[in-house]
Amino acid sequence: MSADEPMVDSEFWRAILLGTFWQFRAGRWLLKHLPHEPRCKLCAAPFEGAGAPFMRMIGKGRWPKNPKYCGSCFKNLANNHGGAEIPCSLLFADVRGSTQMAESMRPGDFKALMARFFRTASAILVEHDAVVDKFVGDEVVAIFIPALTGERHAAAAIAAARALVETGRGSHGTALPIGVGVHTGIAYVGSVGVDANVDLTAMGDPVNVAARLASAAGPDEVLVTIEAAKAGDLDVRGLEQRDLDLKGKAGRTPVVVLRSPSI
Repeated sequence: MSADEPMVDSEFWRAILLGTFWQFRAGRWLLKHLPHEPRCKLCAAPFEGAGAPFMRMIGKGRWPKNPKYCGSCFKNLANNHGGAEIPCSLLFADVRGSTQMAESMRPGDFKALMARFFRTASAILVEHDAVVDKFVGDEVVAIFIPALTGERHAAAAIAAARALVETGRGSHGTALPIGVGVHTGIAYVGSVGVDANVDLTAMGDPVNVAARLASAAGPDEVLVTIEAAKAGDLDVRGLEQRDLDLKGKAGRTPVVVLRSPSI
């Protein structure tokens, strides 16, 4: 069975997400090394650059009904809804103070600034083997699944968070104050939606925790839950730790703080 054939049941979904279906992992590894952004959210096929014409020839051109995916991946998602509960890591990165920035800039200039950030953020996340879930307003959401990172999904998420903050500080020409939240847990990952609105996404409490962390993070800060820090083998000695009262959570959430410039 190839990666382009229908995803027939939950066990097949689990194999895709956990990485036991090696063809998917190998195919994405190859495609992510072809230039360049933007790419298919799932398989990383490039929509622009030298390889784009060949991608279109083999059915991996941008799908008009949902341009985040190539035609091949979108058809699989749309025709074979499903997913599985898996261990994974979630990353939310939020541009801090974007409302004030928008008020002080021409709309076109603000749009161009955010577009540069999203392009750079997408490239960084793909490089760290994330599935770029979505861009919402001034926020980017990414999922790190074992199929792409192995058991080191938490470490990959933390490394990506650090790289995003460095990007926000201007190391890639996009100076924006960014707050990032990283959490690890069991989430449902799979195909959700109907018709052209189908999407590969994650749902569950770990998603909510990561989102709340990004909102609580200050400019140039990464908030990493203790669960993610342990799973990612993060050395927390000498690092600031906080107990946060996150909206919707019954207890307090302990986190480790990674702050620029010692990110």
